Amino acid sequence: MSDFTLARVLAARHRITGVADATPLVPSSLDFGHELLLKLEIALPIGACKLRGAVSAISAVPVGVPGVT
Repeated sequence: MSDFTLARVLAARHRITGVADATPLVPSSLDFGHELLLKLEIALPIGACKLRGAVSAISAVPVGVPGVT
């Protein structure tokens, strides 16, 4: 995705603040020669990893759009 920028990431972070709970980082059991932390989105209360993206996308819909499918 060529338009992937830090500004877009920070804007998405701002949109989802207070909606999605923080998820834990846990060390991987695999040995890659350096520490690898896994972000366990499945630890969210609803058990799904799509919550952050969905909340961010719906929050970015312009005012006046009649709906989202």
